[in-house]
Amino acid sequence: MKKVIISMLGATFIFASAATGTYASEVKLDSVVNQVVGTPYLYGGTTTSGFDCSGFILYVLKKFNVDDLPRTSQSQARTGIPVAKEDLREGDLVFFNTFGNGISHAGIYVGDNKFSHSSSSKGVRISSLSETYYQERYVTARRVVSETNYSKMVSR
Repeated sequence: MKKVIISMLGATFIFASAATGTYASEVKLDSVVNQVVGTPYLYGGTTTSGFDCSGFILYVLKKFNVDDLPRTSQSQARTGIPVAKEDLREGDLVFFNTFGNGISHAGIYVGDNKFSHSSSSKGVRISSLSETYYQERYVTARRVVSETNYSKMVSR
């Protein structure tokens, strides 16, 4: 970390800046997600008392001024623009067919092939897209965050 010290009229100010290569791009989204990891699953839940998968998405993205998403994962999967799995970036939504009859689960991509979601069995957690369960049930991804909000979300 580089520190710059400036003395102005007897007052000293210290500014610290992260060195290039620090993962500041993940801090904001990760910090919001990490604050609610462990929150229990609650069908229809949209608050820190409990989340279902789409309620979790609404809660997190609202922190980044994305507040026009539909309520259900099926509807969320039809918003924004489609994104290829290899082009995922932080904040993209990922969707799964867990019941065998269409989209039934969703999460938020957080980078490094991982996504955060509210699991019906374990509550809010971070999982890997490479886990066999999710790999076999992956359906699509959508980009719903504007470039401006994305920049705020990842501090780039």
